[in-house]
Amino acid sequence: MRFVQGFLRQLVAGFAVLLALTVILGIGYPAVVWGISRIGTDSAEGSPLRDSQGCVVGSSLIGVDPQVAPGEPDPYFHTRVTGSVSENDAFAPGDPAAALPTNQGPSSEILASFVEQRRAAIAEREGVDPAAVPPDAVTGSGSGVDPAISPEYAAVQVPRVAEVNGMSVGDVEALVAEYTAGPQYGVLGAKAVNVPELNVALGLTSPCS
Repeated sequence: MRFVQGFLRQLVAGFAVLLALTVILGIGYPAVVWGISRIGTDSAEGSPLRDSQGCVVGSSLIGVDPQVAPGEPDPYFHTRVTGSVSENDAFAPGDPAAALPTNQGPSSEILASFVEQRRAAIAEREGVDPAAVPPDAVTGSGSGVDPAISPEYAAVQVPRVAEVNGMSVGDVEALVAEYTAGPQYGVLGAKAVNVPELNVALGLTSPCS
């Protein structure tokens, strides 16, 4: 009889512990994590970027460089180039693999050639001297899909964007300033311009489907 009573007590205690842990770890903890993940604008919902009609047109954290057909007016601000793992294309637009990190190091002749090709192409596009093209314009970020560019690269693009969109340079510069963020926490990194948000502010998005 004592054995049975002891066994029942242990069974009840074990069941109570199981029930408590199920509630805490199976319900409470996931609910807390879910709630925290949805606090703020950079939440687990993916930081969707919406246009003036409320359509989701991308993410404010993912930079996808907009493309125009050859010879067509280019109204967009452009992001940094992709990481580009290709050894044949300095830009590799539209290639998902190009967002992967490159294995070309500082001493790579391929990377040096890419940088010069990019500098020349961007200088021609913006109508500036190649020396005026900033470093971040010709080099990819670690992720390959960085949404931010330096204020210097944005400034180089302002005259073209203003002209193609029929705006004044001052108005475009004001938009650039509005979408320029300071260093993270005030000390980490440098000022950066969010290109996807800037292009949405200019009204350069596809219509709602």
